[in-house]
Amino acid sequence: MGFLGIGTWEILLIIILALIILGPSKLTGFARTLGKTVRAIRKYSTDLTTAVTREIEATEKEPPKSQPSKESNPESEKAPPPTDQAETGGEDNQPTKSGEAHLTK
Repeated sequence: MGFLGIGTWEILLIIILALIILGPSKLTGFARTLGKTVRAIRKYSTDLTTAVTREIEATEKEPPKSQPSKESNPESEKAPPPTDQAETGGEDNQPTKSGEAHLTK
């Protein structure tokens, strides 16, 4: 097994075909351009990997956000206020008077 899953003979065949199609003068320029492109892609890939790794490490190093205690912020622990069942007709869709207590169950 050779480069990128291609065997030695396949690589040799590709090089010979490129030499025949492009010619010796264009082949050197093509190889140079290909080398620069591959180098740039590797550089960008390395930079991206480094940036992502830094961000992950920075997030892991941050202390976890502390949760407020019950004494310091009692409002955050309260349940949301009940909806006015007089407007919606109650849970059993029976209209209720605004002064009456409506119990279900």
